Amino acid sequence: MAVPRSIRQVFLAIEQAEGAGARVRRSIGTAKLRNFSPFLMLDHFTIGKGAGFPDHPHRGQETITYLLSGGVDHEDFAGNKGTIGPGDLQFMTAGRGIMHAEMPHENEDGSPNVGMQLWVDLPQKLKMCEPRYRDLRASEIPIAKPDDDRVIVKVISGQSHGVDSVRDLAYTPVWILDISIKPGGKISQPLPQGWNAFAYTLAGETVFGSSDSTRVVKEFHNVQFDQAGDFVELSVPDNAEAESRIFLVAGQPLDQKVVQYGPFVLNTQEEVYQAMLDYQTASNGFERTRGWQSEIGKRMAF
Repeated sequence: MAVPRSIRQVFLAIEQAEGAGARVRRSIGTAKLRNFSPFLMLDHFTIGKGAGFPDHPHRGQETITYLLSGGVDHEDFAGNKGTIGPGDLQFMTAGRGIMHAEMPHENEDGSPNVGMQLWVDLPQKLKMCEPRYRDLRASEIPIAKPDDDRVIVKVISGQSHGVDSVRDLAYTPVWILDISIKPGGKISQPLPQGWNAFAYTLAGETVFGSSDSTRVVKEFHNVQFDQAGDFVELSVPDNAEAESRIFLVAGQPLDQKVVQYGPFVLNTQEEVYQAMLDYQTASNGFERTRGWQSEIGKRMAF
C-alpha cells in the first residue's frame, strides 16, 4: 500500500544580498537545511539592473538555473555563451573546473530577472569530469494536466501522471516539477523511493497532505519531506483567491562526505585546498582562467 510522505519541517526563505547587487531567498545551504544530499543550495533570486554574478569559478558540482521571468546571459572561459529566457533552464556541470559569469538582461519595462538556482552535488567519481552545459527551452518541456486540468505540471525532469521528461540533463538523478494548482485542484505526486525531496512555494497558499494531516503553507517557504513514503499530496481549497505554484524537487542521495568552500565542493579538506591552489595557479582544469575576462561581466558598474 502506497504511503504519503510526512513533512519534516517548513520554514520561510529569508531574503538576503548575494553576488553583486542581487537579492536571494536561500533555503537549502542555510542553518535550517544543510547536508540534504544531493542538494547543496537553493536560491530564489531577483536580479535587477546593474547587478549580477560576474566572473567566478566552480568545481565539483552541477548548477541548475530555472528562469521564471526576464532573461539571463551566461559566458564561460571555454567560449560557451548564450541566453535563457522565461521558462528556460540551464544545466551546468562544473566538473574539474569552470569559470563563468551570469548576468541579467536589462528589461525594457525595468522589471527584474527572477528565477531559481539549485546546486546539486556530483558523485565522487565524476568530480573531475569535463565541464559541460545543457539548455532546456520552455517549449521543450512536456506538460501533464491531472485533475481535469485544474493542475498543470511542467515535467522538467522525472515523471508525472503518465508524462516523462525529455531527457536526463544532470549527472546526479533528480526530478524537477513546476506545479500550478487552481482553486479546487489537487494532485498526488509519486516520488522515487529513498530519494530526498522538498517543495518550494513560489506563489499562493498550498495545502500539503490530506485527511487528518494537513499543513497550509504560504509563498516563499521550503517544505522538507521525510525520506520514507511514496508520494506527496498538494491541493488548493475551492474558496482560495488565487492559484498556487510549487517547485517540487527530488534527488538520489549520495553516500559521500561533502566539504565545501564557496564554489568548490569536494569530498575532503585536502581536495578543497587543491581546488583553491589550482584556481590560483590556473592549473588542473583552470588553465583557461589565465588572462580571461568575460564580456558580459564588464557590464557591472563599479
